[in-house]
Amino acid sequence: MAERRSGAGEALSRFSEWADAHLSLVRSLSTGVAVAAALLLARSIRMTTKFTSAVDIPVNFVEKNVKLRGKLHRVTEKGLEVEHIPISVPFITSILRRWQSEGLLLVRLAGVELAPTGVAWLKQELKPKQMMWFQLLGREGLVLECLVLVNKGRFLSVCLNEEILRQGLGRTARIEGLHHHSRLYWKLHKRLLQAELKALKKSKGIWKEESYSERIRDRISDNKFVQTLKQFASWLRSSLSR
Repeated sequence: MAERRSGAGEALSRFSEWADAHLSLVRSLSTGVAVAAALLLARSIRMTTKFTSAVDIPVNFVEKNVKLRGKLHRVTEKGLEVEHIPISVPFITSILRRWQSEGLLLVRLAGVELAPTGVAWLKQELKPKQMMWFQLLGREGLVLECLVLVNKGRFLSVCLNEEILRQGLGRTARIEGLHHHSRLYWKLHKRLLQAELKALKKSKGIWKEESYSERIRDRISDNKFVQTLKQFASWLRSSLSR
């Protein structure tokens, strides 16, 4: 609702009121220093604001594909429910924390159509409250389309979007939120296609081929003559039992 303020909006509003009350402090600075300080302060406020809903995130954050840090709460059929963990800056963080509300962001793996086995794999592999980074690529209502990175060891991070495709647990899909003809779109789409190709070559996951015996069995079961024989045998058994 337009009348209802989000936690982030309330925090920014409260800070603006504080700045107005201490306007004399700003006026005492030289113009150049004051402008630089104001810009730095505004940037710090945005980076330390905790986003509890996709609509709280500034448009330019999405347009610039900003990376945010978060803590996983649960894996669902719709995506990952993540708690945004903003950068902590002394003084500013303590002020904003008073008005920040609670809420989780719904993060979807951009460019990936998850198979049911992919959802199960994520539930098994990701630990509760695991820290992750998610790069904003697009926003559709309350859903964020992102590249999701998790740490695997001290110096290694894994992109979940690619790993899902590499394991054959999903298919590549359109990357929602990015312009179809943009350089970034095709750069990321190429990476995802390469990951999917590896699963296809190794016949992993959904690309696993049926064995020869399974194919022969399916062909036999589909044969009309065999089906007719089965029906006759069934009729014959029922007739003899009478």
